[in-house]
Amino acid sequence: MGHPDENVYPTATGHALETVKQHEAPQDLVFWAGWFCPFVQRAWIVLEERGIPYQYKEVNPYKKEKHFLDINPKGLVPAVEYKGRALYESLIICEFLEDAYPSHTPHLFPTDPFERAYVRLWVDHVAKNVVPAFHRLLQGQTPEAQAAAREEYYESLRRVSEKAKGPYFLGAEFSMVDVVLAPWVIRDYILRDHRGYSRDAVGSGWKEYAEKLSTRESVLKTQSDLEHYEPIYGRYLRDEAQSEVAKATRAGKGLP
Repeated sequence: MGHPDENVYPTATGHALETVKQHEAPQDLVFWAGWFCPFVQRAWIVLEERGIPYQYKEVNPYKKEKHFLDINPKGLVPAVEYKGRALYESLIICEFLEDAYPSHTPHLFPTDPFERAYVRLWVDHVAKNVVPAFHRLLQGQTPEAQAAAREEYYESLRRVSEKAKGPYFLGAEFSMVDVVLAPWVIRDYILRDHRGYSRDAVGSGWKEYAEKLSTRESVLKTQSDLEHYEPIYGRYLRDEAQSEVAKATRAGKGLP
């Protein structure tokens, strides 16, 4: 996600801080993270959901360690080191964590090849439609821009909601579609409070699905106290943020 304001809280808080403290010891997998970042939370949910051993390392966005920049030239979180080799990009990390730990359960991709592809199809929809629309609404500065972005966001969510079997996307089974959506669902109070968004307005059972995602244990364990997200998103609401996501949104480009 990039850089929060220098004045925001420097570390995770609440449930997320408790989780961080449980993952200070060295492990084969090192998780380079930023507590505030929804892209980080995707991978973090997978780690917690599947019970994968990992060492958590918070990246200071203003004083990035040389080693972190060596393993991830883009300088963006999340990144992982696995037995000395590095990967970055949240969706790629999520898939890697599924494949590298086959004995850990639950699995977040179905075993059936068609169903696996179906999950990837909807993960792609979230990445290319839901998340960009969220950020366009977040950064929209005029009533007209906000209205257009809000309807675009509603439509992207309706497409998911109409296919969701309940209580999760595939039914009883929590899957990668749920993982990649959850960080933006728990942050939608920012849009509710500042951009006229309502879960009810999505329709098609979205409110119930969103509530289910928001209360999943792995989501709660990777969530900081909501008030500490506010200063970060204030910069986006004023369209002053200088993260790579903010700059791409401002330029009308695909998210990095």
